Amino acid sequence: MHSTTILLIEVGALLFALGMLGRLGRRVGLSPIPLYLLAGLAFGHGGLIPLSASQEFIEVGAEIGVILLLVMLGLEYSASELVSNLRAAAPAGLLDAVFNALPGAAFAFLLGWGWEAALVLAGITWVSSSGVIAKVLGDLGRLGNRETPVILSVLVIEDLAMAFYLPLVTAVLAGMGLAGGGKALAVAVITVIAVLVVAIRYGSTISRFISVKDAEALLLSVFGLTLFVAGVAAELKVSAAVGAFLVGIALSGPVAHHATEMLSPLRDLFAAVFFVFFGLSTNPADMPPVLLPALGLAVLTMSTKVLTGYLAARRAGIALPGRLRTGLALMPRGEFSVVIAGLAVASGIEPRLAPLATAYVLITVVSGPMLARLPDYQWFRQMVRRRMTIAQPIPAPE
Repeated sequence: MHSTTILLIEVGALLFALGMLGRLGRRVGLSPIPLYLLAGLAFGHGGLIPLSASQEFIEVGAEIGVILLLVMLGLEYSASELVSNLRAAAPAGLLDAVFNALPGAAFAFLLGWGWEAALVLAGITWVSSSGVIAKVLGDLGRLGNRETPVILSVLVIEDLAMAFYLPLVTAVLAGMGLAGGGKALAVAVITVIAVLVVAIRYGSTISRFISVKDAEALLLSVFGLTLFVAGVAAELKVSAAVGAFLVGIALSGPVAHHATEMLSPLRDLFAAVFFVFFGLSTNPADMPPVLLPALGLAVLTMSTKVLTGYLAARRAGIALPGRLRTGLALMPRGEFSVVIAGLAVASGIEPRLAPLATAYVLITVVSGPMLARLPDYQWFRQMVRRRMTIAQPIPAPE
């Protein structure tokens, strides 16, 4: 059978299966993300029915999925809101780095790995998955919640930090030394600052070039601009996801509103492909030996993420239920952690790092969306109310 025919059959069957899984997940009140990941494990290397002809197609679709998730996230906020959020969330971003990067580095040293592996594992445990969290917030109907800007502010700081971290760790793993790492970091800094300046000062001008009257032209213009900027950012060793996010920030007004409506179906399609691809790239047979260490690391760093979100929301004046929702929402790791682990695998610094990172990300990305639903259950709400009642001071007698 012709390879194109096999590709069509595989992709068609996979998308139909994802549709059924998504419907099942929503019917039982569960985010479809864990089901998509499990589907990827079932059809990947070492799975039940490996896909052969469509892997390259799915890999490209997965990259587009991450880009669309991030541009849709950027469309939620204007450039001025981004700046104010960054200023307000800077202390939370610092706490986030300390609470979540240091445990990863310490864990690597505990396992007897070198400082390069410690630098890599610190990044894997530090950064949350913007794509997964954005999808979870949308699935749970929390995009309009008061704590959502706090969550997004922490994610923005992490994503921008990755724009500087990834070139640095790439240079270190390539053996380029401090000089090469400094040069790569300087290019990243200049690129991000330039894009931010354009987004803040000329965002409205850029939006005026895109017509909202022609739906077809709007879709092609925004989609094409997003892919172009993401590709240029990746070529300059800055994250493609960060580039897509900044495109969303640059667009404002009616263009942002209509683009959100038109890109939503595409985002959902390619985001599902991304989560499947993550499962496809993982061999289940490699994970059992490192499952217990990965589980311990996941429990530790998911707890520190909850603490990070709790403190960030409390600083923003959010009540206790919102603080808990913030912390629980930040737990999943995903696309950036996979990219960082891939860099380490290519360098060959530590053979056990790849299966550990894969198991760790799978644990957080499967359990995170499930645990994020806890505040929606009645028993959890009652427990929080009792906690708030106990914490309230008893009024003095008149």
